[in-house]
Amino acid sequence: MENILGLVALACGIIVGLGAIGASIGIALMGGKFLESSARQPELMNELQTKMFILAGLIDAAFLIGVAIALLFAFANPFTAGLAH
Repeated sequence: MENILGLVALACGIIVGLGAIGASIGIALMGGKFLESSARQPELMNELQTKMFILAGLIDAAFLIGVAIALLFAFANPFTAGLAH
């Protein structure tokens, strides 16, 4: 039982850690491309900024879904449901 709980805790840490790294890299790349494109065509800056914020929300939503799954595993662990306490 303790082995399963330890592995679930490790998996939760990996889920949150990799999700944070992926979201950070995605938002950083997108922000860099936004700055490049707004420097090339400043007249499109407002339209590009709107699209950038929508994409930033979607990237962050994917990370938050991973956090929610990790919390599900941590507190309502489906892997220990069939084991005797």
